[in-house]
Amino acid sequence: MVARRVERRGMNEQVIADGMDAAALRRLTAAFYRRVRTDDLIGPMYPEGDWEGAEGRLADFLCFRLLGEMKYIEERGHPRLRMRHVGFAIGVAERDRWLALMGAAMKECGVAEEVRVELGAFFGQVADFMRNRPEPGV
Repeated sequence: MVARRVERRGMNEQVIADGMDAAALRRLTAAFYRRVRTDDLIGPMYPEGDWEGAEGRLADFLCFRLLGEMKYIEERGHPRLRMRHVGFAIGVAERDRWLALMGAAMKECGVAEEVRVELGAFFGQVADFMRNRPEPGV
């Protein structure tokens, strides 16, 4: 069963669901991971021996969260994003780099502007949620 969400925290998920199917989200994830593999700040946070697994898990998560597909939940359970990333120092610089890499991936994949805006809102919320280090000077 696929559930559709419409409005949540200032973004219109229906725009995303209408503009991105599972195959498009997988292409986006692949484009993102091509950048992550060579990134000096974000790359070391990812499992060197399991790039394909990490890419698949992100794609499955996005398909779950944005399209309602249940594969991620069936295989991994509740996302528990903070718990799964607690071992990594994620601050403003890491958040901003992750968002920049994802933004470049969206452009590479030709994601429509209105979908990029909504995905950007979603990714921004997730990236802020993942931060576990204070802002510099705070």
